[in-house]
Amino acid sequence: MEDKLHNMEKKKIKLEERISIPEGVSIEISGDGHLIKASMNGKKTEKNFVLHKVKIKKQGNEIIVSAENTRREDKKIAGAIVAHIKKIFQGLNEDYVYKLEICNVHFPMNVKIEADKLVIKNFLGEKLPRIAKIISGANVEIKGNIIEVVSHDKDAAGLTVSNIELATKIKNRDRRVFQDGIFLTEKPRRR
Repeated sequence: MEDKLHNMEKKKIKLEERISIPEGVSIEISGDGHLIKASMNGKKTEKNFVLHKVKIKKQGNEIIVSAENTRREDKKIAGAIVAHIKKIFQGLNEDYVYKLEICNVHFPMNVKIEADKLVIKNFLGEKLPRIAKIISGANVEIKGNIIEVVSHDKDAAGLTVSNIELATKIKNRDRRVFQDGIFLTEKPRRR
């Protein structure tokens, strides 16, 4: 009987992670804790979380991510939320920069930016252009054979990069022969 009580006490462990808010960053957390808005020096980032049993609140100069009666899934969700919040702070401090290279072996392709799209013409001699969506918050620049994606929001930059790579994905051809495409060559370093 004592063993069961001891195990029940073990299951009711409270998880609490504290993240200190960097100087100059203003944070707003919605009443239910799902939406976090962070801003610093004109840069703004919003992140909407699916919390399940995890709670987020601001207390003084810290953000507290907590969960009661934690299970393994709750710990994983809380850890992911903490990592996302830290990435938001890093992005407000320094932009995330991704570099992609345009590689064309068979046909010279024409790449240009039109509004919120990257248009790729003459890819493998195709008549219709391929289009990659640029996520809002990400800036894309074409410098010769290099495409640079810059954003303070890591998710926006990463999604834009994946959209560009997927737009030039080749199907039903030998990849060793048809090496045309746009490929990620440099991504932000981890700290």
